[in-house]
Amino acid sequence: MMTSERSAQETVPPPRELTGRTVLVCLVAFFAVVAGVNAIMIRAAVSTFGGVETQSSYRAGLQFAKEIAASRAQDARDWRVQASVTRLGDRQRIEIAVRDATGRTQTGLTAAVALAHPTDRRQDRRVDAAEVSPGRFAGTVEAIEGQRDLAIELMRGEERVFRSKSRIVLK
Repeated sequence: MMTSERSAQETVPPPRELTGRTVLVCLVAFFAVVAGVNAIMIRAAVSTFGGVETQSSYRAGLQFAKEIAASRAQDARDWRVQASVTRLGDRQRIEIAVRDATGRTQTGLTAAVALAHPTDRRQDRRVDAAEVSPGRFAGTVEAIEGQRDLAIELMRGEERVFRSKSRIVLK
């Protein structure tokens, strides 16, 4: 038995010596991996996020009082604006009906409609909505799926008289 124990001990190589060069290589490799992962994550973040909601917070703050007044005027009109989105093959049709509090259709308006992506402006889609009959607008856009904000603005001349933004799910 003595001879087999000696031969097993003789075949085990001696432990490697930890040198300054080995420590340096491990340290550089560690930070290279960290820098590489950071570069990949930064690239992914910059290429997938389209930006912020407003370009200038200062200008948006200056417009706040005007937006409050426009909102109060819109509430006082008490309009009934109904919108529907229907899928037609590879297109989606958006229809909007505008009535006042008494049920009369509203005429002399122009509509600006968009399907806005909640987080990425690059995926927003404008809808060319035209008045198809008094107080009724319709337009089509390429079919998209997922959550979107249906943004509707109704204008009378240069004045915005109605604004709505509703979260919808398109299938």
